[in-house]
Amino acid sequence: MPDPPLVVVADPIDASAVARLRAGPCRVVDASGDPAMLAEPLASAWGLIVRSRTKVNAALLAKAPKLALIARAGVGVDNIDMAAASARGIRVVNAPAAATQSVAELAVLFSLLLVRGAYPRMVSTKAGHWERGTHGGELAGRTVGFVGYGRTARGTARRFEPFGVTLLAYDPFVPRAVDRTEIVPLEALLARSDIVSLHAALTDGNRHLMDAAAFGRMKAGSFLINVARGALVDEVALLSALNSGHLAGAALDVFEEEPPMHRELVEHPHVIATPHIGASTPEAQRRAGDQTVDEVLRALRGETLTALVPSPGGAR
Repeated sequence: MPDPPLVVVADPIDASAVARLRAGPCRVVDASGDPAMLAEPLASAWGLIVRSRTKVNAALLAKAPKLALIARAGVGVDNIDMAAASARGIRVVNAPAAATQSVAELAVLFSLLLVRGAYPRMVSTKAGHWERGTHGGELAGRTVGFVGYGRTARGTARRFEPFGVTLLAYDPFVPRAVDRTEIVPLEALLARSDIVSLHAALTDGNRHLMDAAAFGRMKAGSFLINVARGALVDEVALLSALNSGHLAGAALDVFEEEPPMHRELVEHPHVIATPHIGASTPEAQRRAGDQTVDEVLRALRGETLTALVPSPGGAR
């Protein structure tokens, strides 16, 4: 009798999800504790579970001749060479809904901190100062524009509605919204928004989408939030827009290089910087582990997959 398929866990996921996987119709090797342990089981792996640490590139795939499934315990798949996987006929699945709530809440938090000007006051008070007086403003009555209007952006929009804001979105794949958000061209969104919030997946076509020209189109005194992918933003151009005063502030959970080496941007007094924590709540990580293992078990049983990532050039 042949051995059951081997699933290799390359990056840490929730322990209870790994336990459920071990109870399924497969063998499991958990190599998440030490990346050096990954090479040996890859040679026999049927399935591979990753988060963001492991880069599934052509070199790694060459070490996994039996690989049939890659499962990303998260939303973005930019750490996976989708073209190389597709060429091999390897299916890729993710956990698209796992982090929606956590990332949406972080985006709302960033908006409140930026508009109210609260973060500099927090830093100042901790340093022993007591700077009172009129400062910042209210979120009510502002316009929030989402670049990318997928699941996370829509979840963020729902959380913004009680604040009495106007909602805009740009997404070339979304011709109309099912909520009260107005779908507009990117140029109109930049010109009308008080807060531009990035929620797009990273592609070859939108790297540095937010460049000097884009920042120039934004309203004077507006804010930028990035809870998506760091490479959507030209960080040199962003710093220039902040230094000139054209942008009033930015909140960045992601950077083009992580940890970020562009210290002048990170340390700017009008930048809120966090270390890619959008999906790092315990709740989101439990959901990511559970949804990923559910999908791997479906594949093992030959059932229809619910979170199959389209191959390059396929439908969204």
